[in-house]
Amino acid sequence: MPKAVVLLSGGLDSTTALAFANAQGFTTFALSVDYGQRHRVELERAADVAKALGVADHRVVKLDLRAIGGSALTADVAVPKDRSADDMSHGIPTTYVPARNTILLGLALGYAETVGAFDIFIGANVLDYSGYPDCRPEFLAAFENLANLATKAGVEGAGRFRVHSPLLKLTKAEIIREGAKLGVDYSLTLSCYDPDAEGRACGRCDSCVLRKKGFAEAHMSDPTRYK
Repeated sequence: MPKAVVLLSGGLDSTTALAFANAQGFTTFALSVDYGQRHRVELERAADVAKALGVADHRVVKLDLRAIGGSALTADVAVPKDRSADDMSHGIPTTYVPARNTILLGLALGYAETVGAFDIFIGANVLDYSGYPDCRPEFLAAFENLANLATKAGVEGAGRFRVHSPLLKLTKAEIIREGAKLGVDYSLTLSCYDPDAEGRACGRCDSCVLRKKGFAEAHMSDPTRYK
């Protein structure tokens, strides 16, 4: 079976991307990153998801992006709450972490080289998302090109790296429906940017709002524990 590295945050999208990779017949290797995020409880959820979905290995890389800050997720900046759909469709919010997906994909690429994988999965999405520039298809295509230029495996022709974003053009409701078909247990996941000490979602940040909207539009019960 071919191998694939899946970036796994423990959230709804990355968990569904992992399920997609499994369904396509890959032996999956999950990679989570402890980058100093305020919602690092998601890493516990990632471990639960990795176990439930039977990955071959789950690595956690520690990288403290609080050293550069610049985001409500890595600095003492308030997480936006109660924003309307119109607000979320304009501009880049303070929850954007500078260069995060570039960094995460770079780590996934290095991990892929070490395990002999040429396929990398990421749960990026351009429909129901908060305006992050590193979730766009142009960025993902550019990174795939970089991967084949900047690696020993790529230069020596051992294979061609591919970046898969199976959720890219799906609405949150479509993602949830597809995940449900693949047997995803969404009660294991956490999408919130500002959970409390008990790991309960705030229900008011952009990510919670989009998640609740997705379950409502999918006509499915939301298993999330909210404050």
